[in-house]
Amino acid sequence: MTSDVTFPVLQFPPELLLRAQDVRVAFFDVDGVLTDGSLYFSEAGETIKRFNTLDGHGLKLLQKAGITPAVITGRDSAPLRVRLKALGVEHAVFGTEDKRPAAEDILARLGLTWAQAAAMGDDWPDLPVMRRSAFACAPANAQAEVRHAAHFVTQARGGDGAARELCDLLLVASGRYAALLAEYTA
Repeated sequence: MTSDVTFPVLQFPPELLLRAQDVRVAFFDVDGVLTDGSLYFSEAGETIKRFNTLDGHGLKLLQKAGITPAVITGRDSAPLRVRLKALGVEHAVFGTEDKRPAAEDILARLGLTWAQAAAMGDDWPDLPVMRRSAFACAPANAQAEVRHAAHFVTQARGGDGAARELCDLLLVASGRYAALLAEYTA
């Protein structure tokens, strides 16, 4: 039996899709969201990070759908900057624990409001952005208070495809998922 790969198999509860349908920017934390949250250091003291290709492709798909991915992170590293550049992520704030003002600055530059924002985080510093955004998401292994604040908790853990789950939900909510899938299966 063959399946029609152009027919989307993903389904989300209608109330989540309604909440997310106006999202035009998605804020992502890095450690614990785009990575597994582990910090690896070389003998020379260099930070080494592991990124998931599913998450990266999800960020690219958001851009194709007209949803801007933005990164706000408490840390900064060369590997992170290289990865974001490769993905074409233009809006990023590094080395800040006070993430709300950073998000507000990005919103202002994009001419958007909190009602058009989604946010994905895994720990307390992410809560101010998550609580103001129209749609909040947390990876399965996020801290308990953060999972409680989320409208959607992914099945995947941070760094293991959790960000892709949010990207897919936003793509379905925007009505672009099926068309983007068709581009790859034509």
